[in-house]
Amino acid sequence: MTKKQKKMVFRLVASAVFFIAGMLVEGRVSWYWIPFAVSYLAAGYDIPIRAVRNIRYGQLFDENFLMSLATFGAIGCGALEEAVGVMLFYQIGELFNDYAVNKSRKSITDLMDINPEYANLLQEGKEERVDPYEVKVGDTIVIKPGEKVPLDGVVLKGAGSLDAKALTGESMPVEVKENDAVISGSINLNGVLEVKVTKLFDDSTVAKILELVENASSRKAKAENFITRFARVYTPVVVILAVFLAVIPPLLSGGGWGIWIYRACSFLVVSCPCALVISVPLSFFGGLGAASRQGILMKGSNYLEAVSSLETVVFDKTGTLTTGKFKVTGVEPLKGTKEELLKLAAYGEFHSNHPIALSVKEAFGKPVNEALIGQVEEIAGYGIRAWVEADEKKRELFIGNARLMEQQGIAVSGKGPAAGTTLYVADGTDYLGSITISDTVREDVPAALKGLKAAGIKKLVMLTGDKPEVGRAVGQKLGLDEVHGGLLPGDKVGKVEELLAGKQEGSTLAFVGDGINDAPVLARADVGIAMGGIGSDAAVEAADVVIMTDEPSKLVDAIVIARKTIGIVKQNIIFAIGVKVLVLFLSAVGLATMWAAVFGDVGVSVLAILNAIRALKYQSCK
Repeated sequence: MTKKQKKMVFRLVASAVFFIAGMLVEGRVSWYWIPFAVSYLAAGYDIPIRAVRNIRYGQLFDENFLMSLATFGAIGCGALEEAVGVMLFYQIGELFNDYAVNKSRKSITDLMDINPEYANLLQEGKEERVDPYEVKVGDTIVIKPGEKVPLDGVVLKGAGSLDAKALTGESMPVEVKENDAVISGSINLNGVLEVKVTKLFDDSTVAKILELVENASSRKAKAENFITRFARVYTPVVVILAVFLAVIPPLLSGGGWGIWIYRACSFLVVSCPCALVISVPLSFFGGLGAASRQGILMKGSNYLEAVSSLETVVFDKTGTLTTGKFKVTGVEPLKGTKEELLKLAAYGEFHSNHPIALSVKEAFGKPVNEALIGQVEEIAGYGIRAWVEADEKKRELFIGNARLMEQQGIAVSGKGPAAGTTLYVADGTDYLGSITISDTVREDVPAALKGLKAAGIKKLVMLTGDKPEVGRAVGQKLGLDEVHGGLLPGDKVGKVEELLAGKQEGSTLAFVGDGINDAPVLARADVGIAMGGIGSDAAVEAADVVIMTDEPSKLVDAIVIARKTIGIVKQNIIFAIGVKVLVLFLSAVGLATMWAAVFGDVGVSVLAILNAIRALKYQSCK
């Protein structure tokens, strides 16, 4: 609880004590009004002051004006007890709202705590504590246990564990050692790290994330904009109706001013739009906070609203559904064993750093005797020619694509798996077999796609620049509804536009990509979602939603959070408007007292706020 809130609690306790004292002595002594007056001032002396100040700045019809007008009118009618009660319970509701907002904001401010205050700059063997803005690319900084990583960089010396929970939502620490990348905003749990800075602070991950979070509240959802416009029209209308209610009936009937003014004051009390103006933004703020704790950053509540109505999700393949890392997925020897074919390919590819060569050597998994490797010739666009001594025999190996085999007049037989790049191996003109290297599917992709279907997503589509047959094989394996391969970035935009044209009205389409080479299509979709936002400036810049980890399953969490939030918003709007309209009518015809009006305002506000807080509560689907 803040200092301001503690002060308000003291005021409200004092007000309640004097309010009870006034009720006890009312009708028994002539000075019974004194405890009521003290109670009113203790609870709400600042409300009329704010009303006057706001009127000076052109803000006439706000809740301060309504409360002041209603309570003064009740006092004028002799309903002193009701006037004090209205002010006391109104302020209790405001205190409750402040507490709820602070609780909701905490999930965002916790994320803001990633902002580093200093960096330990290492110069000529000495450390100097400086502002992160002063550190240049190429400088060396020292990060001690318990300190935040101030800038992005690469570990030069040392090893340790980093807590990246505020960035990714994952509780498990990340182990780092020499040559590993470190991300600003994480916390060093143990070990002293010397890090070479690779980005200025303005370009760092933490700066991009902080900018994203700070600007999120400026992009309002349609429901928030509706409530803002509604309050601007609704409040003046009810004030005018209250004036008519206080003046027209007595003029027509020739008396009864006190009764009608009392009804008008009750009308004003219940008309205060606090329940809507407070609970709707609070619900969205809670939803954004719940998402951020899961490592899902949304650039505004408008995108939270858009995610709630998703029916079509379009995925990029490489880096999104797959890891982007090659792995041997098939070995088909025509002669000999699989291990013998892998051994020859690993020896032939030993000196190559190409991703395909690295995957072959990894699959072989045994030490290579370099003394057995002779001359190696690279044939650009085709493969390699290598002389290798194996099984006490010197072999002339050709390792490469189908064009290399055709060039050398080697007849290829057998058939490798369709999904992936096929590497053919021959000993002279003697064909030995093929090795298939494929991009690997991310571990949680099957569960993520199953979760999306369970969440009501009607169409799952994959767009890829890879060969159509490779794309189809991956799509079939994952059970996708549509697959389109061989696409350039511009072609992907065209496909997304086709899907947008065919979707149902009121539904939205999301494109999920790595945020680096998919910027045009991320921008064109209703919602652009970037995977693996850590370390990717392009992801933070281009996307509307950034999933800070490489887990597609987080998309299911985002949809569940968004739908829960929108459901709470709709509940609050229907409940608040329904109760207020009912009590407004009953107040106008004299069937509801000012105490009922207090419930219609403060009671409804408290219930709506309690409901809004539920948006903060979320457990991951995993």
